Amino acid sequence: MRILVVEDDRPVTSLIQKMLERENYTVEIAGNGEEACSMVGAGDYDLVILDLTLPGISGLEVLRHMQSARLTLPVLVVSGRRGVEARVKTLDEGADDYLTKPFSMTELLARVRALLRRRHGSPQWALRVQDLELDRARRVATRAGRPISLTPREFALLEYLMRNVGRCVTRSMILEHAWKYSPGTRTNVVDVYINYLRKKVDEGFQPKLIHTVRGVGFQLGDRAREETDDEDPTEPRKHTF
Repeated sequence: MRILVVEDDRPVTSLIQKMLERENYTVEIAGNGEEACSMVGAGDYDLVILDLTLPGISGLEVLRHMQSARLTLPVLVVSGRRGVEARVKTLDEGADDYLTKPFSMTELLARVRALLRRRHGSPQWALRVQDLELDRARRVATRAGRPISLTPREFALLEYLMRNVGRCVTRSMILEHAWKYSPGTRTNVVDVYINYLRKKVDEGFQPKLIHTVRGVGFQLGDRAREETDDEDPTEPRKHTF
């Protein structure tokens, strides 16, 4: 899911971006109101985190722009303005939630999850492959109704595999999309995490869903035509795809 952070305080921006990316959200930054108005109209975002005090166009003016452009993105306002009047005015201008600075990053992440659940609670935001389900808004995975505990990185990897069900994805593709690594990076981290996922998703269940396509990459879904599941994923590979 893509989040636009509109904030001119670089240390605050950096901290928010780091925390969101740790939870595997894709984050883009706007440092002023003009840039924010341009980006919200052109980008396909799921949420906007918006400061009110911005250079040039204020956060309230960004909200009015979004309203006039009929953009229905949920907006979480973060602001140092503490008064009830400021919060009420901001919510009346179209904000969906209001968080006062300084704030806890844990609370910010909880409010982000709540707004995304509210917007994306529809079935198309749940991925399903046979008896494996992944709720992207609530960030919950189950197989045959049994909860699966996943780290943020495991969740991102499983989501990528499920969005490409039946298709073989290379290690390079996974590194780029789930790890944000540059193409050509040499590492066996994908194989290690595939092994982690196999233990959580496939052990004790039938059929097995995660398969290795020999010499190519990995595939989730129906059994791949060319595969080997007996490779040691912790052994460094001599090549990178």
